Amino acid sequence: MSTNTRLSAGLSLLGVLALAACGTTGKDTAAGKAPAGPVKGGTLTFAVNTEPSTCLDPHQSPADVAGLFTRPALDSLVSLDAEGKIHPWLATKWTVSPDQKTYTFTLRDGVRFSDGTAFDAEAVRANLDHIVDPATKSQLAAGYIEPYKGSEVVDPHTVKVHFSRPYSPFLSALATAYFGIESPKSLKQPQDALCKKVVGSGPFVIDEYVVQKGITYHRNPGYDWAPEGAAHTGETYLDKLEIKVITEDSVRLGALTSGQVDGIASVPPVNVKQVQADPRLTVTTRQAPGGNYNYYPNTTSGPFADKRVRQAFRDGIDFATIVRNLYFGAFQPAAGPISPSTDGYDKTLEGKTKYDPAAAARLLDEAGWSGKDAEGYRTKDGKRLTIRWAFLKSFAREQRDTLAEQIQAEAKKIGFEVEFVSGTVNEWLEKYPKGDYDLVDFSWQRADGDTLRNLFDTSAIPTAAKFGQNAARLSDKDVDGWLSEALDTTDQAKRAELYAKVQQRVTGEAAVFPVYVFNYLLGAGKKAHGIGWEPQAYPTFYDAWVEQA
Repeated sequence: MSTNTRLSAGLSLLGVLALAACGTTGKDTAAGKAPAGPVKGGTLTFAVNTEPSTCLDPHQSPADVAGLFTRPALDSLVSLDAEGKIHPWLATKWTVSPDQKTYTFTLRDGVRFSDGTAFDAEAVRANLDHIVDPATKSQLAAGYIEPYKGSEVVDPHTVKVHFSRPYSPFLSALATAYFGIESPKSLKQPQDALCKKVVGSGPFVIDEYVVQKGITYHRNPGYDWAPEGAAHTGETYLDKLEIKVITEDSVRLGALTSGQVDGIASVPPVNVKQVQADPRLTVTTRQAPGGNYNYYPNTTSGPFADKRVRQAFRDGIDFATIVRNLYFGAFQPAAGPISPSTDGYDKTLEGKTKYDPAAAARLLDEAGWSGKDAEGYRTKDGKRLTIRWAFLKSFAREQRDTLAEQIQAEAKKIGFEVEFVSGTVNEWLEKYPKGDYDLVDFSWQRADGDTLRNLFDTSAIPTAAKFGQNAARLSDKDVDGWLSEALDTTDQAKRAELYAKVQQRVTGEAAVFPVYVFNYLLGAGKKAHGIGWEPQAYPTFYDAWVEQA
């Protein structure tokens, strides 16, 4: 399963890079005819390869595309730049108590939500309380602030946020769209209503979201509270913004090359060079922070409860070569659970795990899977070595279904039968908290090393009462301890040291099978300018503009 049914954070409008400043360049720039500059008006149409499943509300949904769809309409208290520095947005300043359990925010005056409601301290409290309310059933945001105790309204422009323990990643979490501030009036609606439309104070106002079709917006008149560091201030250049859902790669690419859309997400890796060679187009790449696209074995039941079997699967399949061949270098083979662009990434993992089918065979023998049936699969006490992979093909972006089939074929060579257990999203969500699987897959984008806590802390093991992201169901006291220590300190060097220990342990235990580092491949036509990036590695449109005919 991909982050489209869960994913990811560290979002900001700050520190964006204009498309014209990175990637390959378009025809005008190549010919020395730089565009005259930002002009106001027009509509930018952008196409994506997936959507936020059944719910748009980022307080509820864990989907990375929910963040993409709602960020144009939602502001945050703070923003995060590409270097990981926090900057003011709806909060003009803040202080942290000596025990790091209380954050006090001074709020910007004069901000209004698009429904006319004033932004104030009560709105902040309403949003944080909404995120952790069990009725919200948050699958992502609530997990980011587990120690949250409550918010105290000091006055209309001052709010104190209290935690039960020190919590150093709070500000970076606040910068994400999953903590985007929604109108407190809108939060009084039923949860299913919020899944269809969110109301914020952002530079755009949502017009309509149509499942499997896309979402449309218009400029928020009077907007004048962009984050510190944005490329401009005031209202958006664009009159309107439209994001279409076009799941078929060839159709989406065709929409770009024919000029039907101004930009697309996920240029197919096989077509990247073709697009780069087209003087009418540009390709820009951004590496996503957070969890790589990984496979997570169930470490508590089934064949993968045995560490030797996990190691055999990981070492007996040449993941790196498969990734290189399938993605033509657009995505890099992953060395560990998190990407190199994530704070706390441990570079020493690179090159440690090597393809070794002979060693994998010995490990399976040691684990008792020494027999073979007529089809060549390993057996133990007459039972075939079968791995049940809970795989949602309908969410298999970036050819993940093709990748899975290649992994299945390679696994057979070393004696594993890989069985895809398909079904609906709701069926998957029923099995997942019960641990009714041997293997699941997803990426988990977040611009903070604390993503490791989401992925491997015992408290993040999914249950019927809580949607956790510890799909490996790993419970390791040392890992829990290191992750807890990292919450207690703001010393980045110390946090990196602790996160390195976690990465070494989970990799050594084969509690994760790293697959590839996700790069956002954005294609755009020559008339589109100023599309920016958030640190989570998806596009923003506040500074975007289109050349007028």
